[in-house]
Amino acid sequence: MFDRLTNLFDRIRDYDWWQVAVELVVIWIIVFVVVKLVEGTRAAAALKSVFFLVVVLSLVIRILGVQDALARLNFLYSSIVAVAAIALIVIFQPELRRGLTRLGETGFFGRRIAPATETVDAVSRAAAMLSKARFGAIMVIERNTPLKELIEGGTTLDAEVSAMLLQTVFFPGTALHDLAVVIRKDRIVAAGVQLPMADAADTPDPLLGARHRAAIGVSLETDAIVVVVSEETGVISLAERGDLTRNLNEAELQGLLLLKLNKGLVTAMQEEPDSVEMEPPPEGEAEHEEART
Repeated sequence: MFDRLTNLFDRIRDYDWWQVAVELVVIWIIVFVVVKLVEGTRAAAALKSVFFLVVVLSLVIRILGVQDALARLNFLYSSIVAVAAIALIVIFQPELRRGLTRLGETGFFGRRIAPATETVDAVSRAAAMLSKARFGAIMVIERNTPLKELIEGGTTLDAEVSAMLLQTVFFPGTALHDLAVVIRKDRIVAAGVQLPMADAADTPDPLLGARHRAAIGVSLETDAIVVVVSEETGVISLAERGDLTRNLNEAELQGLLLLKLNKGLVTAMQEEPDSVEMEPPPEGEAEHEEART
């Protein structure tokens, strides 16, 4: 064993430093990407354990030369690793799909999100009114990831977004009030849209109803922002990336939507000076103003 370790260190010293640096950088990038893809998912804990076992077994079998003495165990180890790789792909297929979707949402593949101030105002006002009336609602705002497959199962509207129309859609007794509305830019694309439900493990509170589970589910699958109004409590919530922000009022919801949909616009607004010096009016107009006062 000591001789094998000595030979290993001798081979490492023979490598050029830049080759080692490039390999380490590539390995670090791969590990970083994998960690980011599974971060916050059920796959994270399992992959940590699997990665630790694979590293330990590889060190024991490959580096220390156990494969020469225990050929049958080496064959069994290689077979298990291959089967485990396939099993991980099957078991964590939803997480892999979400990770690939997020890669497609990066700046290289994605498209620039246009300002949606009118949409924000309409959704915020509608959510506040629906909350006051205790009418349940779920409004999905599309961003980079297209929601074409979901929209195909709903009723096409293609109408200009407005608070009044959203209230009408979610009024109890209408044919579309139980399902979701999908909004793209300043248009209500479809209503009566069925959304994928989140698993119980992905839901922060097991007591949450179907609307909240659907909001979390579609936010896990896509980069959409989902606004939910609870029918039982009137609580307004916002779902993004599987996270649920609850107990929002109209102003808080409007601020969050502006930040998430119009980052460039909000930044420009924040950079404006707090106070603007006004030029004094002409003398004639000033006298006129004083006389009216």
